[in-house]
Amino acid sequence: MSASEIVNKVWNYAHVLRDDGVGYGDYVEQITYLIFLKMADERKKGNQGTKVPTGYAWADLVKLDGDDLERQYRHTLEALAKEGGMLGTIFRKAQNKIQDPAKLERLIKMIDKEQWSTLPADVKGEIYEGLLERNAQDVKGGAGQYFTPRPLIQAMVEVMQPKATDTVADPACGTGGFLLAAHDYMADQEGGLSKKERRHLKEHALRGNDIVDSVVRLCAMNLYLHGIGGDECPVTSNDALAKEVGDDRVDMVLANPPFGKKSSITVINEKTGKKEQEKLTIEREDFWATTSNKQLNFVQHIANMLKIDGKAAVVVPDNVLFEGGAGETVRKTLMERTDLHTILRLPTGIFYAQGVKANVIFFDAKPASKTAWTKKVWIYDFRTNVHMTLKTKRLVKNDFDEFIECYKVDNRSKRRESKKNERWKTFSYDELIARDKTNLDIFWLKDKSLEDTENLPAPEILAAEIVEQLEAALVEFRSVELALMSSED
Repeated sequence: MSASEIVNKVWNYAHVLRDDGVGYGDYVEQITYLIFLKMADERKKGNQGTKVPTGYAWADLVKLDGDDLERQYRHTLEALAKEGGMLGTIFRKAQNKIQDPAKLERLIKMIDKEQWSTLPADVKGEIYEGLLERNAQDVKGGAGQYFTPRPLIQAMVEVMQPKATDTVADPACGTGGFLLAAHDYMADQEGGLSKKERRHLKEHALRGNDIVDSVVRLCAMNLYLHGIGGDECPVTSNDALAKEVGDDRVDMVLANPPFGKKSSITVINEKTGKKEQEKLTIEREDFWATTSNKQLNFVQHIANMLKIDGKAAVVVPDNVLFEGGAGETVRKTLMERTDLHTILRLPTGIFYAQGVKANVIFFDAKPASKTAWTKKVWIYDFRTNVHMTLKTKRLVKNDFDEFIECYKVDNRSKRRESKKNERWKTFSYDELIARDKTNLDIFWLKDKSLEDTENLPAPEILAAEIVEQLEAALVEFRSVELALMSSED
């Protein structure tokens, strides 16, 4: 069967399990456990791959049925969760969510019919990516929070051009989209790779991290299906912001850190007895500003992750570009300590979380200096008069062709403004630093929908935009509410 046929087959079975209360996210996790065990069994016969402890392998499952099967599966998950390396990462805190033994048996037999290890890595990856994308589309929460549009990832990797010898990291890796795209680009080097480069690419080139255990599991499996990683897993489950960056820095960071509420915890007010939100400010000696804003903290963290001359491309919401206080400090310091050379303004309607207004900032790390490293910032406005939706007008890779051409990957000194391309404009450091709060949320194109009522977008597009704006406003209102509650404390 083709990859799409297998995706449809395993996804259709999700609807059967849905009737038993197994959510789509849980289903993808159960598929992850079972496909991994099946592949480990196939690779064991070929004397390769990760070894599963005796008594908990695929062969111990397929021979059982009924309650014996459910019991063996549950014990398998419990045992493998205690292992280290790739096994421990994929099965960390694993639980059986399929309580009906008959349905579990049917799922196992469906997976057993396929020879997963003989499928090319790109086909296996396509199957798994297909499941993850379907999950993100069908579930409003959960997966959509960590699923970055693949065309955007591909465009970012294309202009960043990671080399086969580089170390590439993503401190909020989600399901591994950036890491996989970087791997594919690094593997496709002209002239081929040496044996040393191939080993580096497989075992040491990629580093991922995410705070959510279940997401790390999906990422680890995604990498495994693409032939990445050995016994040691390249992704970890931690709070990336919890501790300072050590000496082990990287050549490149590609990331889309989580959007949403500022870091906070729920506490009980001793006077009223009511639950309230308390902001969590992160204090680190390597940070330039102390704030509870997660996005600003990730920008600082990522800048500190880079080696000298290391490069970063990071998706950030609009507030990172205009917020005052700590935001202004972060922007000024970023332009002083790095070369913040490019900002890509993204259209709305491309993320599964509605109402998101985001950008990609590109910057290069530089050694300490008495003068600012940023001399000019080039901004590409891919938002004004651009209408995208997840269903009727989806983002595709070709949408970024003009930006990639303007970027001048091989030689940024060749960048030029032109009347022909009004979306591409440059601003000097002096201009930017003189702006109120060093505001980098800059736009100059006229919104045609405001000046020409005869050429308004279609009603469904207008309705979608109104919903996005209202949802974005609600997010802002909630953040203001939390700030007021914290100030009262």
